[in-house]
Amino acid sequence: MKINSKILIIAGSDSSGGAGIQADIKSVTSLGSYAMTAITAVTAQNTTGVKSINSIQSKEISNQIEFTSKDIMPDSVKIGMLHSTSVINAVLKSIKKLKLKKIILDPVMVAKGGTKLIDDKAILFLKKFLIKNVDLITPNIPEAEILTGRNIKSILDMKNAAKILLDLGAKNVLIKGGHLNSKTLKDIFANKKEIAIFTNKKIKTKNTHGTGCTLSSAIATYYGCGKTLKKSCDLGIRYVNSAIRARPNFGNGNGPINHLNSFTIKKKFR
Repeated sequence: MKINSKILIIAGSDSSGGAGIQADIKSVTSLGSYAMTAITAVTAQNTTGVKSINSIQSKEISNQIEFTSKDIMPDSVKIGMLHSTSVINAVLKSIKKLKLKKIILDPVMVAKGGTKLIDDKAILFLKKFLIKNVDLITPNIPEAEILTGRNIKSILDMKNAAKILLDLGAKNVLIKGGHLNSKTLKDIFANKKEIAIFTNKKIKTKNTHGTGCTLSSAIATYYGCGKTLKKSCDLGIRYVNSAIRARPNFGNGNGPINHLNSFTIKKKFR
């Protein structure tokens, strides 16, 4: 298989393999691209929750980003868990220093089990400095509520939240609608020129651990391969929905999805 693009992932590690760096690598690889990483934190977790979080020093995060990128320049970048102001600042400085392009930010704030993954000071720093330096921000509804200070209960609320994020300096926004109480799943893509709604059937399952990480990595992969940002969001959403439908049903809590759903095994390998 020919490698389509090179993706740098800046995120935390998930020992259970369902989210974080592990989900990112699986997504990028299964979509035919090459994954590089800069790990921001190491977590001990499983499908039932997070047991512990150990931070990586900001200097080492910068070293990972810069030493890797100077040798293999990424075609796009996915940013996930950034748990402190010092980490966000280090990542921002490295991105600017290297002049990295096509950056997707997944503002990871709370784990599926409810554990907080970023402090309040860091959230304010992210809002003020980071979101204006990326190409796309991909919050789910709870994350969009934290970033905008608004309750989101409808599609109109999602559109208004997207406008607030654009006013804060975001170039493009994808608000994921999975937390709305509805039979259909609607995700809102917006920038200063357009608003688009991606509509899909909602799949009833508790096995959705790592969907946000997977989506942002898939978008970064398609974007790094030369697709437009809007098309990358569309294809990324389709990939995640397929991964949810093919879920392996592992664990006793919020189980993982199947990142390998994009692979077709030829008969001679069966």
